[in-house]
Amino acid sequence: MLALDAAKSAGASYADARISRNNVRNVSTREQRVLGLVDNETFGIGVRVLVDGAWGFAATNELTRDEVIRVAQQAVAQARANRSALRRPVTLAPVTPTADGSWRSPARIDPFDVPIEEQVGLLLQANEAALKVLKPGGRGMGFVNSSMFFLREEKTLATTDGTFVVQTIFRAQPSMTCQAVNVAAGDFQSRQSTDIQPMGRGYEHVLDANLVVNAEKWATEAMEKLGAKSVEVGRYDLILHPTHLWLTIHESIAHPTELDRALGFEANYAGTSFVAPPDAVLGKLKYGPEFMNVQADRSQEGSLGAVGWDDEGVQPDEYLIIKNGIFNDYQTTREQAPYLADWYASQGKPVRSHGNSYAQTWADVQFQRMPNVSLLPGEQDLVWNDLIAATDRGIAIVGDGSFSIDQQRYNAQFGGQLFYEIRGGKIVGMLKDVAYQIRTPEFWNSMDMLGGQRSYELGGAFGDGKGQPAQSNAVSHGCPPTRHKQVNVINTGRQG
Repeated sequence: MLALDAAKSAGASYADARISRNNVRNVSTREQRVLGLVDNETFGIGVRVLVDGAWGFAATNELTRDEVIRVAQQAVAQARANRSALRRPVTLAPVTPTADGSWRSPARIDPFDVPIEEQVGLLLQANEAALKVLKPGGRGMGFVNSSMFFLREEKTLATTDGTFVVQTIFRAQPSMTCQAVNVAAGDFQSRQSTDIQPMGRGYEHVLDANLVVNAEKWATEAMEKLGAKSVEVGRYDLILHPTHLWLTIHESIAHPTELDRALGFEANYAGTSFVAPPDAVLGKLKYGPEFMNVQADRSQEGSLGAVGWDDEGVQPDEYLIIKNGIFNDYQTTREQAPYLADWYASQGKPVRSHGNSYAQTWADVQFQRMPNVSLLPGEQDLVWNDLIAATDRGIAIVGDGSFSIDQQRYNAQFGGQLFYEIRGGKIVGMLKDVAYQIRTPEFWNSMDMLGGQRSYELGGAFGDGKGQPAQSNAVSHGCPPTRHKQVNVINTGRQG
C-alpha cells in the first residue's frame, strides 16, 4: 500500500504492486550420479504505473520503506519518459468486481518440505531400474537421465482499483529420458517420459508418477525403437495421443491467438501470427471442422495455468477461442481488451479482460501470457483404441518430440516419442524416423475423429518463453486423441 500511495502522490493515474517470493528446486541425475542441485529463492517487489497513458515499471529486492517509495517514484519517472514514444495512450478494461481474497494450488505435499536426499534417492532408484533394461547384466550401451523440477510462488497483488489478493502457486515436473544404443548399427534411440506431464500440484505428483515402475517401461520402449522399421514417406491418417497433441495445440492454436502477436506487438520471440487482422478473422476464419471447440481457461484443477486471479487482479474466465470450428476470440489483458471494443459491441458483449496477464517474478513486468488452451472432447464416447480400429492405413503417435514452426505459426513440422504403424484397424508394428508437416488450417480441418470425455488428458509446458527480455510461463493443454486424414509424413533418419 505504501508503493501505491507513493505512485499516486508522484502523479500516477493507476498503479499496481506485486510482492512475491519464488522458490525453485531442480534435481538432476544421470545413471548413478547427481549432475546438479538447484535450490533458489528470490523475493522482492515490482511496481507498475500509468502516467498520461504511458507505462512505467521498476522493481527492487530491498523491502524497506524508503526503497519502496523510491522505486514507486522511479516507475512514475520512467512512465513520464515513455510518453514521448507513445503511439496510443493505454486505457484499461475495468475489473468488476474488484477482488479481495486468497487462492492456493491443490498441492497436498509441499515439495520444499521434502528432503533433497529423498528426492535424489528416488531418481537414482528409478535410474537403476531403467539401466537393468538398457544395460542387462551391466553390459552394453545405454544411458538414463532423470530430474525433478519444482516451483512455489507466493505473491501478493494490490492495485489502486481496490484489488488485494494473495496466492500460492505450486508446480511439479518429474522427468526421465532413456537412451538405447546399438553400437554395431550406429543407431541410438531415446524415450522421454511424456506419459508424466508437468502439473500444478505438489510432491504427490512425483509419488503418483511411479517412476521406478515406469522406468522399466520407458527403457523397454527405447530398446524396441532400435528394432523399429524406418517409415516410408507419404500421406497417412494420423492418430495423435494427448501426450503428443498438446504441443501441436500449443504451437498452432495457443500462440497464434495471442492478441499481441496478431497485432504485431510481439514479434522478436517466435514471431507474430497468421490469425490477423482481427476484423478479418474474428467470427470468419474456419480453423477446423464444426465439432472443433477450443477453450481457454485458468481453472482446470491441477493445470499449470490455474490461478485465482491474473497479475492484474482479474478473475480469469472460460471462453472459446474456437467455436464450432470458427475462430471466436483472442487471449487478452486489461490493456488489450479495448483494442477489440468494436468487435465486442457487435456481439453484445462488454469489454473485459480474459485474465491472461502474468509476470515471471517480482522483477518482471506483467504482460499477455497464454492461459490453458484445450481442445474440448467430442460428444461420442470414443477412446484411443476406437480411433485405431476405425483406421485402415495410418500412424499412431505417442509423446511429443522435436518441432519447428514458422514466424506466423502457419507452417510447421512435429516429431514424437513412439510411432506405430496401423493396418486394417490394428497396430502391426513400431516405426521410427517419423515427422509430419502441416499448414495449420489445413491440418485442423483434416481432423475427422475426436475422442470423448473419457479419453481427455492434460499435457503441458513448464517453460513457455515469450517477450524481450524473455520470460517463462507454465501452461497446460488438455485434449482427447484425434484422427487427421492424409497428413504428409517425412523420414528424419540419417542416410548412410
